[in-house]
Parts: sequence; structure tokens; C-alpha cells
Amino acid sequence: MKLKTFQIGEIISIRVKPNSSKSQLIFSNELNIAYLKSVPIDNKANEELVKLFKKDYKVKIEIISGHTSKSKKIKITN
Repeated sequence: MKLKTFQIGEIISIRVKPNSSKSQLIFSNELNIAYLKSVPIDNKANEELVKLFKKDYKVKIEIISGHTSKSKKIKITN
């Protein structure tokens, strides 16, 4: 499977599915989905999203909108 590449400063819309059975990022032309094991309580799902990008893609992200929503906009940082 070919991993997606990101540019610093790129902004991505992503749909978060918390409380999933596994943690996984799925990217397609139509929709980007983050399946997260964490529950959306005490910012745990957002923290897992940041860690998952760092682990899988070796990039840091900043959540720029949707902190309390399942639909988020994230920015790739260095």
C-alpha cells in the first residue's frame, strides 16, 4: 500500500470515527476518515489523531477547526 504524502502547510478535511475497534487513517479523493480507538472525552480522540499522524506519516499536525466535532480541518506542520 502506498502511503499518502503531505506538504507542510497543507490543510486537510478529515472525518473522525471515535470508539472504533482499531486506529487507522484512510485517504481517498472523496473522503478522508480517521478511525480512532479513543472516546471523544477529555480531548483523548484529538490526542490520538495527532499521535496517529506522527506514527504513520512522520508529520506533525495542528487541529485548526472542529475540536469538538467529528468533522475537522487539520494543518500539516513541521
